[in-house]
Amino acid sequence: MSANRPLSPHLQVYRLPLTGLVSITHRMTGVFLSMGLVLFVYVLFAIAAGEGAYGAMQAFMSYWLFKLVYWGFIYALFFHLVHGIRHLIWDFCKTFERMTLDKYAVYELIASASLTLITFVVS
Repeated sequence: MSANRPLSPHLQVYRLPLTGLVSITHRMTGVFLSMGLVLFVYVLFAIAAGEGAYGAMQAFMSYWLFKLVYWGFIYALFFHLVHGIRHLIWDFCKTFERMTLDKYAVYELIASASLTLITFVVS
């Protein structure tokens, strides 16, 4: 075996392009949305179980950490939606040029953050 073989690039050397980061974030938000469904089912069970269980669920959900999780869920929902729309555009073989890919990735981040902010202001 030769000891002079080159090493594969790793995360400390290789910098992912914006489109790669957006793609990874899309997968992460999908997992986060799936986990959020467990919390949603808990809320539905608390509603179905009656007033006592609903009050306990409200007290549990009033902690700042769960409010942060709630807003993270809202952002993940909007990000996943906007990225899904981008994939629909790709299905028509549009926007595959390098500069267009980066531009639409920025639009995607702005749109998902804006929709989350609008939801926060309206609620």
